[in-house]
Amino acid sequence: MTAPDLAPPRTVGGVVAVWVVAAVAAVLVGAFAPVETRAVWMPVALGGCVIAAFAVQLALGRSRGFIERVAASVLGALLVMGFIGVGFGLSALVNA
Repeated sequence: MTAPDLAPPRTVGGVVAVWVVAAVAAVLVGAFAPVETRAVWMPVALGGCVIAAFAVQLALGRSRGFIERVAASVLGALLVMGFIGVGFGLSALVNA
């Protein structure tokens, strides 16, 4: 049997890293995708964030709390991309 970690490393950095990736992806989609195809590219970018969340959490190598960390990463990415998407949607309405 192995000894438990006395002071487990912080895992918040991996979760926040996925949120930053989501923000960058949403801004890139909003900046480079045509207005009529932004709604198609946002879920594709979110799928990339899901894969990034799994990759980051697997790279940490800790099994305790894995599902919670992945869920927090993906939910945060969804919210970040949603807020940025709403901003781009409102700007498209104003410019129309």
